[in-house]
Amino acid sequence: MRHNGRVVRLPLLAASDWGIAIAIFLLLALFVIVGLAIIQGTRAQLYWRRRVEDGDVEAIKALVGDELNRWKTARMPRGTQPAVWHGVQGAELLDAAPDRVRLSASAEGQYALVGSERREVSSSLKEGMKLTAKLADLVLYDIPNVRLPYVQVDVYTTYHDGDGSAQRCILSTIASREVADVLDWDDMDAEEIVRAFGGRFSLDDRGRPQPIDPNAVGPSGVPAAFYED
Repeated sequence: MRHNGRVVRLPLLAASDWGIAIAIFLLLALFVIVGLAIIQGTRAQLYWRRRVEDGDVEAIKALVGDELNRWKTARMPRGTQPAVWHGVQGAELLDAAPDRVRLSASAEGQYALVGSERREVSSSLKEGMKLTAKLADLVLYDIPNVRLPYVQVDVYTTYHDGDGSAQRCILSTIASREVADVLDWDDMDAEEIVRAFGGRFSLDDRGRPQPIDPNAVGPSGVPAAFYED
C-alpha cells in the first residue's frame, strides 16, 4: 500500500488477532488429543470385552485381578460396614473359567461390650453372608468389561484347637447373574440374598457354623436360622 508516495507494509494480523489465532489452534489441538484418547480408550475396552465374551480365561483373570488389587487400596464406600470392606479388601482370586470366577475371603465374628463383658454380637456366618452379598454385587456388576454368568464366593473363618489355629470354609455360594438380576438388593438383607443364591453352610445344634467342603455341589438344605446361646 502506498501512502504519500511511500510503501507501507501492514501486518497480516494485529497482535490481538495473533493471540486469538493461537488460542483457537491450541483448543483444536486439545480437542484432537482428547478425541484420540477417547477413541483409544474405547477401542481398548471393546478389545477386553470381546476377549471376555469369547471366554478368554487369561483376560478374565487379568481384569478381575486388577480390580481386586484396586479394592485393596480403595476408600470404603459410603454405607459399607468396616468389617465387610476389610473382608472385600482381603478377597483373593482362586480360579477362573470362561463363565465364572471363584473368590475366597475371610470373616470373623464381631464382638462388643455388653454390660461388663465382651460378647459376640454377630457370628462369623452372619459376617460371611454380608461379605458374600457384597462380593457378589461387586463382581457381577462393578468390574469394567467383565459380565460373567456366575461368581463363587468361599468364606473362611478361624478355628482354634489343640494344634493351633487354622482357617476353614464355613460358607460357599455360587451367585448367578440370572438370580441376581431379579433380586431387590436395596431391600433384602445379606441372609436373604445368600439364601436366594442357595449358599451352602452347616450349623451345629447350637447354631454355630461348622466347616464345609467348598468343592461340594448343591445347597446345604440347612435353613438360614441363627440361635441364641
